[in-house]
Amino acid sequence: MIDHSSIKKVVLAYSGGLDTSIIIPWLKENYNNCEVVAVSADVGQGSELDGLEEKAIKTGASKLYIEDLTDEMVDEVIIPSLKMGAKYENYLLGTAFARPIIAKRLVEIAKAEGADAICHGCTGKGNDQVRFELAIKRFAPEMKIIAPWREWDIKGRDEEIDYAEAHDIPLKISRETNYSKDKNLWHLSHEGLDLEDPANEPQYEKEGFLEMGVSPLAAP
Repeated sequence: MIDHSSIKKVVLAYSGGLDTSIIIPWLKENYNNCEVVAVSADVGQGSELDGLEEKAIKTGASKLYIEDLTDEMVDEVIIPSLKMGAKYENYLLGTAFARPIIAKRLVEIAKAEGADAICHGCTGKGNDQVRFELAIKRFAPEMKIIAPWREWDIKGRDEEIDYAEAHDIPLKISRETNYSKDKNLWHLSHEGLDLEDPANEPQYEKEGFLEMGVSPLAAP
């Protein structure tokens, strides 16, 4: 367990989505008003990066780095994966591939900033927390890691929205289209809501679900 009083500066992996948007004020409330340095990795998510600096600063970050990692994404991930036909149970590993690249840059910035810890917004029940934390420890074994989902009392995305509304944090989602998304040069993934039950067929017609294509039923 991290001694909260020992944390003066935190580097946060920041996407501007629901989780990391509320993590900035949560860190300041729960870690003695620590400085939060936000880091957004450009791995090909396009317009999702628009307006992030203003939002991060407004919600309490001292600064935002936007790091262009697209070359690393292509050279170290996409090309090798195409050559080997990499996939796991027909999943093309888009989220998994990007995490070590992002984690490496987080460590570099944390060291340059003299940060005491790196924070991520991965849930406490998925693989993403493992991907980030193993990669961070690979590059900086001494670095403390803060994982709010393993600490706070928030139990789901509706409660996250409640927290955001209480702290006047602007959101681009609604409770009805409240999917957690991950987009990069290689893929766009969704989780949450009806998708938590594998028995449910994705609702492709739902607004905001398909961004990089159309439903087979709507295809020419």
